[in-house]
Amino acid sequence: MGESKEFTDSEGEELVKMARKAVTEFLKNHSKINDDVFNSKFDFSSGVFVTLNKQDSLRGCIGYPIPVKKLSEGLIDAAISAATQDTRFSPVTLDELDEIVFEVTVLTTPVEIKVNKPSEYLSEIKIGRDGLIVENAFASGLLLPQVPTEYNWDVEEFLEFTCQKAGLKKDAWKDKDTKISKFQGVIFKEVSPNGNIIRESSNHFL
Repeated sequence: MGESKEFTDSEGEELVKMARKAVTEFLKNHSKINDDVFNSKFDFSSGVFVTLNKQDSLRGCIGYPIPVKKLSEGLIDAAISAATQDTRFSPVTLDELDEIVFEVTVLTTPVEIKVNKPSEYLSEIKIGRDGLIVENAFASGLLLPQVPTEYNWDVEEFLEFTCQKAGLKKDAWKDKDTKISKFQGVIFKEVSPNGNIIRESSNHFL
């Protein structure tokens, strides 16, 4: 399902470091970084999200749930957008970067969950492994695999909050016109701002 690419810890470290470098370069010089070695190494399509946290609170999160860009390009665009374009927050300033933890989630291609009745979703989704995309008419919402574990949600709560993220009623997942897809991710993040980088999830691509 999705990309079969496995990521080593050192590759994950490169991705997180590049996310920080891309934001730093953009905030300093208003230019997008271009690194030929990085571009050639991650020259394959993949979904990716960049999350910025400041003192354990979200400071920005933007990404591409489906593999519409090369990972090298998608990562840099997502990092800059998470820092400057997330409408929930004011743009990150250069001075703040020493307080921000960078996190990169590389995604598999989303796959629609096919069920005969809504209750079957509860056994098709695994907390800690799956992220969700809910789509209904012109509305869509996405939550990453790490979100329900952070809030100790069960599968039903995960579905409800993803529906609400889409601007839908929380029980819209029971509507036959609602499409629900799942994806997996591998997460790399800084332990502290500009600190060591770890693999947060033991889930490889499944």
